[in-house]
Amino acid sequence: MAAWNSIIRLGRKRGYSYFHLLFLGVLILLMTGCASPGSTDSTQYQVSHGSEMEPDYATVFPQETVNRIDITLSADAWAALQVELEDQFGAQGEGGGVGVPGRVPGNQGGLPTFPQDQQPPAGMPTMETGDFPAGEMPGRIPGAMPGGVGGMGGMEFGETSYVTSTITFNGETWESVGFRYSGNSTLQTSWRSGTLKISFRLDFDEFEDEDPTTEDQRFYGFKQISFKSNAMDDSYIREKVAADIFRESGVVSSQTAFYEVYIDYGEGSQYFGLYTAVEIVDDTVIETQFSDDGGNVYKPDGTGATFAEGTFNEGSFEKQTNVDEADWSDIQAVFSALHSSLRTSDAAAWRTGLEAVFDVQAFLRWLAVDTIIQNWDTYGSMSHNYYLYTDPEDGLVTWIPWDNNMALSPSAAPGNLDTRARFGGGGGRGGGVRELDLRAVSEQWPLIRFLMDDPVYQEQYRQYLQETIEGEFQPEKLAARYQAAHDLIAPYVAREVEGFTQLESLESFEQSLDELRQHALERYEAIVEYLEIKP
Repeated sequence: MAAWNSIIRLGRKRGYSYFHLLFLGVLILLMTGCASPGSTDSTQYQVSHGSEMEPDYATVFPQETVNRIDITLSADAWAALQVELEDQFGAQGEGGGVGVPGRVPGNQGGLPTFPQDQQPPAGMPTMETGDFPAGEMPGRIPGAMPGGVGGMGGMEFGETSYVTSTITFNGETWESVGFRYSGNSTLQTSWRSGTLKISFRLDFDEFEDEDPTTEDQRFYGFKQISFKSNAMDDSYIREKVAADIFRESGVVSSQTAFYEVYIDYGEGSQYFGLYTAVEIVDDTVIETQFSDDGGNVYKPDGTGATFAEGTFNEGSFEKQTNVDEADWSDIQAVFSALHSSLRTSDAAAWRTGLEAVFDVQAFLRWLAVDTIIQNWDTYGSMSHNYYLYTDPEDGLVTWIPWDNNMALSPSAAPGNLDTRARFGGGGGRGGGVRELDLRAVSEQWPLIRFLMDDPVYQEQYRQYLQETIEGEFQPEKLAARYQAAHDLIAPYVAREVEGFTQLESLESFEQSLDELRQHALERYEAIVEYLEIKP
């Protein structure tokens, strides 16, 4: 309609008759190829499917409504996905319950476990062995992996190959969209608990080679979107609220929104439950939050991702952009500056060298917020769940958080494991949540340890702590945010049924709100005491 309205305005301005307007309209529509797949309006098609439009955050990531998305998979595609999950984790429903807030996943942050009747490949690290060889990534099976659909292999441990799907949203249809499961520990936990509500990712031009009509296909400006099942979170809001707190506190972070998801895999449309949609870092986060999006994006994982001395290896810093360029000099420069002997001989020179290659302030701000909200599954306890971006404009490597479903979790939730007793306090691999003073963090996590050993950076960290509790982490403000999100999603959560939920009971969903409020109050009081702020 937008194109037709423009024709009418032009015709009226020039005094054309209705006949002339009609003729002009038909001519223009034919010339512009308005009959694009899935739409009768070329302008609308470009808005919803085209690659030239700016990302439409209001449509894809609304903050006050719950979107609905419908996904259709062929019976063969669905069967292929189930086979891949069985190859990785065994038969569905064999072992493991659905997680609840504060509960530790069975594989301790990515190190895989196996059913009693299965054995891991020789030399593979597990939660029993604990350690893993240099260069290998926890949560991934070294070497060969199960083959993918139709020969598409090479997927990571904790995900599947892409299969084709059809997406319907807002009355529009997208064909040949890539669909795969994702998640690592949450994927394993969900599959073995028996639920079909599993995290997944959509890629709208994954199959453009097989279907050229989908070349550069987008979803209102977005190439990929991750849909989180909110596993390990009875509140269903931790992923969203944590990302919002990060972003509103000045940390580069993804946009999020709630979606009700329906999937038809050959047996009719089925409500799969409420999901949290998360913006992909190497898609639009870099494009919209940096002045130059042409730099290297990395998704670190494994020993090198700790930044411990001598651990650098290319495999731990998987490139998401510029993959054909075999150049990791930007990451190597951070290692060199971080571990320079100047750290103990000339602190000022060390800080200057580090700040020339690494956005230290961005990291300190993230560290302050992340420590306040308490996050089980990130740097300082696990060597994953963050991205790095090197901005060509200033050459600085910037820290970007990812995967927040286990944030905003107390050290010891009622009826659950005490993380400090289980993992030994705040630091080291598998170290659980961190203490505010960060003194227990070992040199295995030098980005924390070395910066906190420096008085200048320690003071800046304390300033960011105070800014956060005076801003986005005020208990009253958080309580209102929690309540609003809870009220928004409650009707959709109540419609979830057994086999398509992450909840053990609806009562646990209701109780989780009080736990979040109490956690916010306790953290606020702890920070005030730590900073010795006078009332």
